[in-house]
Amino acid sequence: MRSLVTGGLGFIGSHLVESLLKDQHEVIVLDDLSTGCLENLLTVKNNSSLTLQKIDITDPKIHLDNYFKGVDLVFHLAARANVVPSIEKPFEYHNVNVNGTVRVLEAARRRGVKKFIYTASSSCYGIPESYPTLESAKIDPRYPYALTKYLAEQYVLHWGKIYKLPVVSLRLFNVFGPRSRTSGTYGAVFGVFLAQKLAGKPLTVVGDGRQSRDFTFVSDVVEALVKAANSKVVGEVFNVGSGKPQSVNRLVKLLGGSVTYIPNRPGEPDCTWADTSKIKNKLGWKPRVSFETGVKILLRNIDYWKKAPVWTPRTIEKSTKEWFKYLTV
Repeated sequence: MRSLVTGGLGFIGSHLVESLLKDQHEVIVLDDLSTGCLENLLTVKNNSSLTLQKIDITDPKIHLDNYFKGVDLVFHLAARANVVPSIEKPFEYHNVNVNGTVRVLEAARRRGVKKFIYTASSSCYGIPESYPTLESAKIDPRYPYALTKYLAEQYVLHWGKIYKLPVVSLRLFNVFGPRSRTSGTYGAVFGVFLAQKLAGKPLTVVGDGRQSRDFTFVSDVVEALVKAANSKVVGEVFNVGSGKPQSVNRLVKLLGGSVTYIPNRPGEPDCTWADTSKIKNKLGWKPRVSFETGVKILLRNIDYWKKAPVWTPRTIEKSTKEWFKYLTV
């Protein structure tokens, strides 16, 4: 199979690329290196089945069709993430997350790919009204990042309906694992905490730490992506989560170290909790890596965050100023 991964140098994308190469796929990676890095694919960079292309999917001068020739599967992960930058630069987020997705969809459609997998975000649910949260729950994005990821999902489903492009969208819940980011919200909290732990600094816990998140290990997410691609299911949306929310206090206890508390951030739910019955029934997927095991794996790979920025209460307060300005009700 020939697979194309947009954002393949990023956190989730790099793990997916490694998995596809292991399964003997020929893999083409399109990435603009704005957030991803070549270091994420060091272990496979010399694989003859891997092609890396530094490409901005929004650049109108680039004919994306040229990179989709003979491609069977498309995994679209390229996107701008994080809450605060999306508030500060809403047009940039719309351009990359929405317009970029449409350009990738069109290239995939014109080249007749066999399956198009989109990575959506559970942030589309906003502050859910019920737990665990079903795919049919109310959509209530609270900031531009969440909105643009949801709008792009609607384009994906629309291309599936109108142009018969075989599409599936996966709404990911709080992904964590090796190479996780150190900016943004949960599960970027892992990258933040690990960089702080390496630097001997206190872990910055938002609020009282009792809020819980449906932390989902990256290898489980990769398996969900591959299962969706290999299935005959099309035109569907699936939650991808562990189904077992864990509190931030529990995470802190497993990581160890001192703690400092910072104010609650507006627009964030007290809990995220995926109802995963649909993906279990239709794709036969279920998470394999427990929260405790995932944290142990991260601690074994902690050196990855040696050069990462170390956040402090003061720098967090400064960086989230716009967040509090616009999202406080």
